[in-house]
Amino acid sequence: MVKHWKALLASVAMAGAMSLAAPPVAQAQTVRVVMHSDLKILDPIWTTAYIVRNHGYLVWDTLFAMDEKFEVKPQMVDTWKVSDDKLTYTFTLRDGLEWHDGKPVTAEDCIASIKRWGAKDSMGQKLMGVTAEMKAVDAKTFTLTLKEPYGLVLQSLGKPSSNVPFMMPASVAATDPNTQIKPTDVIGSGPFIFRPAEWKPGEKVVYVKNPKYKPRNEPPSGLAGGKVVKVDRVEWIWIADVQTSTNALIAGEIDMIESPGHDLLPVLAKEKSVRLFNANPTGNQFTFRFNVLHKPFDNPKIRHAATVAMSQEPFLQAVVGDAQWYKTCKAMFICGTPLESMAGMDGVLNGDSAKAAALLKEAGYDGTPIVLMQSTDLQVLTNLAPVAKAQLEKAGFKVDMQSMDWQTLVSRRTKKDPLNSGGWSAFLTSWVAADILNPVMAGFFNSACDKAMFGWPCDEQIEKLRDQFAKESDPAKHKAIVEAIQKRWAEYPTHVHLGQWYAPFALSTKLEGNLVAPVTVFWNVTKK
Repeated sequence: MVKHWKALLASVAMAGAMSLAAPPVAQAQTVRVVMHSDLKILDPIWTTAYIVRNHGYLVWDTLFAMDEKFEVKPQMVDTWKVSDDKLTYTFTLRDGLEWHDGKPVTAEDCIASIKRWGAKDSMGQKLMGVTAEMKAVDAKTFTLTLKEPYGLVLQSLGKPSSNVPFMMPASVAATDPNTQIKPTDVIGSGPFIFRPAEWKPGEKVVYVKNPKYKPRNEPPSGLAGGKVVKVDRVEWIWIADVQTSTNALIAGEIDMIESPGHDLLPVLAKEKSVRLFNANPTGNQFTFRFNVLHKPFDNPKIRHAATVAMSQEPFLQAVVGDAQWYKTCKAMFICGTPLESMAGMDGVLNGDSAKAAALLKEAGYDGTPIVLMQSTDLQVLTNLAPVAKAQLEKAGFKVDMQSMDWQTLVSRRTKKDPLNSGGWSAFLTSWVAADILNPVMAGFFNSACDKAMFGWPCDEQIEKLRDQFAKESDPAKHKAIVEAIQKRWAEYPTHVHLGQWYAPFALSTKLEGNLVAPVTVFWNVTKK
């Protein structure tokens, strides 16, 4: 929790006014927001953490973007074409694209950025796996040539959430994807400019309007269309305690809370100066992630026993509480979307501790404790690990729950160390629905061993099915592949979905123009 938050807010306002050239920014043009997490990492390719993704959308831009209807539209790209044999895509950038340091955005920058993103991201890896060559034609045009036809090229480049294929200068994109970029390398071409000198982890992050940004002419829709910035400055103020941030919003000291506590929504709904806005009607999915490198979860039969032991409702009750803001859903690809399926899910997520105990015995579980990482500073995650601990222990697992803040967890989950040397067995997180609409997009299904996301599942069958999905264009066949993946998942679990949930922003009535999108963005926002 930030101490003396009123003094902090006053100091932030003074620093903001002093940091820009005269005349000073008017108070009405500064938007102060409490985001869902503190920002301690700046590289949206190195991590999938949503706070870093949100930061990325302010600073960087994308070649394509997904609109409110989940359709992919051009963003930095002006025109593109596909060869008759469906193997060569030619992309030409819009005029006037410029990095924050004044240099023009080039085709070479985009090629380097795609390569760095493609080395880390689940969907990017699949695209790079079928890419024969990327080549600059001129300063604004480049080609992407495939080894074979691939149905998800534009969907990959327009991927809406973590990891997002943000375009960076080639010199920055040359950074090893497993190494974080430096604060001085946070150079984008996006609608806002990051102020590294004013970044104080644990206190605040500052972004100012990019005066040279040229938005598209289309109206904004989701993450696509014209990114017109209508305020001069956005400040993220870190207040860890939700009651304190709620009081600050009611008092008019801040303008928005990205993730207000569900228990406080009834209070906020009664405030005349506050409105609730659900920017993401498709919601989110709680998830339990296994690390398959170490005992006991190196054994898929033991992981399966864990899926049998768990039940979604207690997790949703512990965090959300009010049933209007959640629903149980076993489907791995979001209930209410075209790929919703219950194939392979009958025997799991029923909270059957007796059956799970029998499965553990059959699998030869030797009592090795599960090192379960718990995030304690994000209200939407804090209560998940204790519920998992209780459900697993009821089935006979031993659980060592270790508490830490979210950013520490984000760093620790990248490590492959043994459990007795700071390693881990599992953690819980949440995915926005737009991240998990299909098995290529959903990062936790990546089962490519060392190339997979933290947890590093390694399963040839799942990978073959994901490849089949990527190359197929028939929706009916897509559905059949998804059902096959879920059935294989029951035998080789990579993660567990623990129910869908929804949460509105809490906004000052002075704010208008917030967009319906799977990511919190600040273009189109005005302040009275």
